[in-house]
Amino acid sequence: MVVLIVTACPVGLRGHLTRWLLEISPGVFVGVLSKRVRDLLWERVQELVKDGRAIMVSPARNEQRLDFRIHRFDWEPVDIDGVKLVRRPHTGEALPSAARPRAGRSKASRYRAARRNQGGG
Repeated sequence: MVVLIVTACPVGLRGHLTRWLLEISPGVFVGVLSKRVRDLLWERVQELVKDGRAIMVSPARNEQRLDFRIHRFDWEPVDIDGVKLVRRPHTGEALPSAARPRAGRSKASRYRAARRNQGGG
């Protein structure tokens, strides 16, 4: 099974993709294709996507049993010991205050300490 996701692409490309794949949600196409048709379709997507982006996930004979191709995304595929992963570029920005760990003890830890102090009397 092949999954192809396109974003910010021309309407003509989406129409072209419906010849071989089923569009289950806007920009999300699924279907079963031979390797030859899949490779030719990916070339066509790269030509027609213009300023948009595309990701194709397809079956492969490897440890993960899948392969993916990425076109015009900031995230890049990397191979680590035979496992293909996607690396998000580091922006250098600090974590937002809500995501930063706070210094001190957690609420649960403070409750446990309070219960110990009350019972130890």
